[in-house]
Amino acid sequence: MDFSIILNEWPVYWQGLYTTIWLVALALVLGLVIAVPMGIMRNSSNWLLRGPSWAYIYFFRGTPLLVQLFLIYYGAGQWQWLKESAAWEWFSQAWFCAVLAFTLNTSAYTAEIIRGAINAMPRGEIEAAYAFGMSRLTTMRRIILPNSFRRALPAYSNEVIFMLHGSAVAGVITIVDLTGAARIVNSRYYSPFEAFLAAGLLYMCLTFLLVWGFRRLEHRWFRHLRPRQV
Repeated sequence: MDFSIILNEWPVYWQGLYTTIWLVALALVLGLVIAVPMGIMRNSSNWLLRGPSWAYIYFFRGTPLLVQLFLIYYGAGQWQWLKESAAWEWFSQAWFCAVLAFTLNTSAYTAEIIRGAINAMPRGEIEAAYAFGMSRLTTMRRIILPNSFRRALPAYSNEVIFMLHGSAVAGVITIVDLTGAARIVNSRYYSPFEAFLAAGLLYMCLTFLLVWGFRRLEHRWFRHLRPRQV
């Protein structure tokens, strides 16, 4: 093993690390914005709201992320009306296609997590809010969603980690993320073990940071459930 390869190519890994972080972070933020209304619609009694949200979640949870990325990155170019529109300036960029694919994928999984958390809401708390005079919108905003986010936090932390690991597919569409950086190093030195070991260690460090951050958040949000010390 020649660890000098990792030291010599550290700037490449640093660029890949930076790209991975901002791609995943942007996709998670946008995905959460989409997932919240999608999860609420999924629980609606109106089939006009429930049907489209069900189809959206079913499609993006039922197909691999790599296939979705290929459909957006390679498939968009076959639509002439898209190539002639102003949107083509975005779709011609690899980073935009990656963010779009990641956003749609994680929003579907997160919406299902939120849907389950809303369903797990104790009915008595909702009835108490209505008895207190709250409207449906106020109950959703002040009672249901905050409690649902708290319940969904452990499952959502897993989704964030899965999204981080799934972002490795971005390297197949010319994006130099961590996996893409490892491929570049391997092509230069023909040393796959050292090249991909460095990327794996960086992914592991990011995962540990995410686990630590979510544990701190759970410790704060679930503080009221811990037994009081006398």
